[in-house]
Amino acid sequence: MAVGTSSTDLELMERVASYDSKALEALYNRYSPLLYTVIKKIAAEESIAENVMSDVFVIIWRKANLFDFHTANVYTWLVSLARNKATDTIRRLKSAAGIKEYTDAYEDEFIIPHLSMAIDPLDLKTALSLKESVESALNSLTEAQQYVIYLAYYEGLTQKEIASKLNIPYPTVKSKVKIALSNLKENLIKGNE
Repeated sequence: MAVGTSSTDLELMERVASYDSKALEALYNRYSPLLYTVIKKIAAEESIAENVMSDVFVIIWRKANLFDFHTANVYTWLVSLARNKATDTIRRLKSAAGIKEYTDAYEDEFIIPHLSMAIDPLDLKTALSLKESVESALNSLTEAQQYVIYLAYYEGLTQKEIASKLNIPYPTVKSKVKIALSNLKENLIKGNE
C-alpha cells in the first residue's frame, strides 16, 4: 500500500511503528509545520527549535510503539510530544540543577505522552478548523489567566515554579490555573453553540 496524503494519521503511526520510513516522511510532511510552530513558541532561538524538531522525529521513529493505538489520538500525542521535548530542552539549558539525567527511562516517563482514553481523538484537519474558536476562547480570558496558561503550557513551568516566578503563594497559582482552564473550557463551549 502506498503511503500518501490519503493515509490517516493512525495508519501512518502504525506503519512508523513497523519502521516504514516512507510513513515517517509522510507524517513529517503533514505535521512538521504545526509541530515547529509549537516548538518555536517554547524555544524561540531558531537553532534550538530546529534541534528539538529533529529530536522529536527521532523519538517518533524510535518509540512509535509507545503510542497507545487504542486512543487513536495521533494529533494530541504528537503535539504533546513536541511540547514536552521543547520544555524539557529549555529547562535543561536554563539550569541542569535538580533535573534528572536524560535517559531512555526518563524519556519514556516524562517526554512520551501518556494520553487518557477519555480524550477524544483529534486529527489535524479538525484541529485546524477549531483554531479560531480556541484563539477566541483564549482571548476572552483575563490577562492574568492568559499569563498563567502561557507560563504553564509554553514555558513548561510547574505551578510551584509559577508561584516562585510571580512571587505569589502556591495555592493562589493552583486556583488561578484551575479557574483559567475552567473559563477556557466555558468559552470554548459558548463559542461552539
